[in-house]
Amino acid sequence: MAQSSPPRRSAAARPVGAVTRGTTNPNRLRRMDRWIAAVHGPALRRSADPVAVDLGYGAAPWTAVELLQRLRTAAPAAEVVGIEIEPARVAAAKPYERPGLTFRHGGFEVPLGGRRPSLIRAANVLRQYDEEQVAAVWERLCARLAPDGLLVEGTCDEIGRRHVWVALGPGGPRTVTFATRLGSLHQPSDLAERLPKALIHRNVPGEPVHAFLRDFDRAWAAAAPYASLGARQRWIAAARSLSADWPLADDVRRWRQGEITVNWAALAPLPGTRA
Repeated sequence: MAQSSPPRRSAAARPVGAVTRGTTNPNRLRRMDRWIAAVHGPALRRSADPVAVDLGYGAAPWTAVELLQRLRTAAPAAEVVGIEIEPARVAAAKPYERPGLTFRHGGFEVPLGGRRPSLIRAANVLRQYDEEQVAAVWERLCARLAPDGLLVEGTCDEIGRRHVWVALGPGGPRTVTFATRLGSLHQPSDLAERLPKALIHRNVPGEPVHAFLRDFDRAWAAAAPYASLGARQRWIAAARSLSADWPLADDVRRWRQGEITVNWAALAPLPGTRA
């Protein structure tokens, strides 16, 4: 009697997405994590199930380990689930599991067994995707969130000096945050190379994000006299000037951290155009 072949795994059961390069480094996402803890910490504390997802954490589990540490400064009951589409990366991360930290094989379907995460962080994941794919991924991930959940999707450099990320709720994008190590900054438009996929090809004349970075550079130049007091004071002065023309969603408490957050609607790509 011929031996029957094992059942094939259905396409529906396969993780959704593509394998990323997996580049990761300790402390790479510290600026993003600090912002999440400060801005979303109250919602995590209120949540009956404060589970956060580190989606596409990469070849090593450092970012998931650090996310748990930083979230617990704001929400002591927080849990983190690291999700990776590459099975070997999940296997390599398993020894780092502990109470509140687990690792699972998956992708944009966010396999949590019915739980709805209070946070999904997807850093340096969509960089390899086409711009036209971003909206569908955002929609899919936002649909997985708890009612007061947050999706943070963005890009940073290899050692975490420069970040740009979009924050989204179940209803879609809300804000864009630019964050940097101020001592390494020549001018704010240096952050353009770290724009997330939804915006990086829109940094051209006529698009709002290009106008914003142009105005930020001008405000930075005008704030040059503050440089004698330090880069932080110069950044704060530039942000205060910028707030006269752009709808900033934060204030000096975050500006002091080398951050500035703008309402998404002000930077969103113009409809019906392609870069």
